[in-house]
Amino acid sequence: MENHDIPRRSLLKSIGPAIIVAAVVLGPGSILTSSKVGSSFGLIGFPVIVVSAILMIAMVALSARLGAVYENSLCDELASRLGRPVAVFVGLTLFTLVAFFQSSNNLALIGGVEPLLGDEELSFRLRAGMLVMANLLIIACLYLVRNLYGSIEGFMKLLLGMMTVAFLVNFVVVMTRPQSFEPVAPSGPLDWIPLLGMIGTTFSVGGAFYQAYLVKEKGWGLADVKAGVIDSVVSISMLGIVTAIVLLTSWRVFYGNPESVTLASVGDVARQLEPSFGASGKIIFCLGIFAGALSSFLVNALIGGTVMSDSIGKGARLQDKWPVHLTVVALLVGMFVAIAALQNKESVVPLITLAQACTVIGLPALAAALIYLGTRPELTGPRKVPAPILTLAIIGFCVSCVLMLILAQKVYAKLNPPDETTTAFIEYLTPGNHGVVAPAKATELRT
Repeated sequence: MENHDIPRRSLLKSIGPAIIVAAVVLGPGSILTSSKVGSSFGLIGFPVIVVSAILMIAMVALSARLGAVYENSLCDELASRLGRPVAVFVGLTLFTLVAFFQSSNNLALIGGVEPLLGDEELSFRLRAGMLVMANLLIIACLYLVRNLYGSIEGFMKLLLGMMTVAFLVNFVVVMTRPQSFEPVAPSGPLDWIPLLGMIGTTFSVGGAFYQAYLVKEKGWGLADVKAGVIDSVVSISMLGIVTAIVLLTSWRVFYGNPESVTLASVGDVARQLEPSFGASGKIIFCLGIFAGALSSFLVNALIGGTVMSDSIGKGARLQDKWPVHLTVVALLVGMFVAIAALQNKESVVPLITLAQACTVIGLPALAAALIYLGTRPELTGPRKVPAPILTLAIIGFCVSCVLMLILAQKVYAKLNPPDETTTAFIEYLTPGNHGVVAPAKATELRT
């Protein structure tokens, strides 16, 4: 009996740093984004999740190995080789991505609370006040909690386990019940930003980059590189499985449903839980969104604050002062961005989706930094990064470059839609459309 227990205890000990990355990445924005992808794209999103999870496993495993084999932190290693400005650029890039991600956590917090308080929309002042109170509470915890790493790791394991069980139960119920409608193929153009957002949250190079810092907080060294691989595979596989479950549930309930409504609110997305939990499904889902937002709040901001502090040479450990101070700055930036977004009278789900998608923009720089440090000639023998991990990381870098270009074009088009005259002009020039444009507009275009 003892012989069987030892490997099991070793496996549990090997799971730690990456579970924090997985739980932070699998926040409310990821759940909402994968729900929108399932409802809009159907099963097309499933292989995207599989590929994204594989690339994420490789990137997290690479970062974990670098954290274990290098004596110094990642930004210090970059600064010693390429100069401090390069390290500052990497830190600033990740800090900016964290601010975007943090704004979506704030918006998700509001989205999770509103449906619980009735059908009436909360006033802007009340929304802003709730965000201020939540952020002040997190800041207080940041300065007062002892053994921050140990507390976060334990809580994230519990949170990820609870989310997995809840969504898995709902998925089984949904898939075993007959469909109550005849699927109808969706018409009209698809919005690709949710799909890009889902890729950006599953294949989160920012989260992977922070894995090296978590490994050092854990105290792992060269002897623990195998544990780092196990940690990466198990934890990120959980991330991919839960994301796929949410997507498939949304596909089953919403895709091709003629009575389906646009997923414009957390309450709409919460209808996923109705098959197994009845009317209480909305409450359960919204509480999950609320808990997910709170759990992501602190750790997400810690990623930006810690790496930014490290990049300017002010320390990279949670017991240092500058990582804590800059984490507070990340919290406040995310809060102010969210409050500014809430001034628009739009649903929070599109705002969350856009914020999640924007996290793709900085992926190439972070991926390039990890690959650079993973290919240094001094990494020989047991310190050498295995070829399969490096190969997948390089593929991930190429994918991140493509995603950045596509997203830049999509976001620009979304923020700068063509005006009425430009649209009419395009229609007028389209073969077969002459005379279709309104006469007054056609006369105006001809002149």
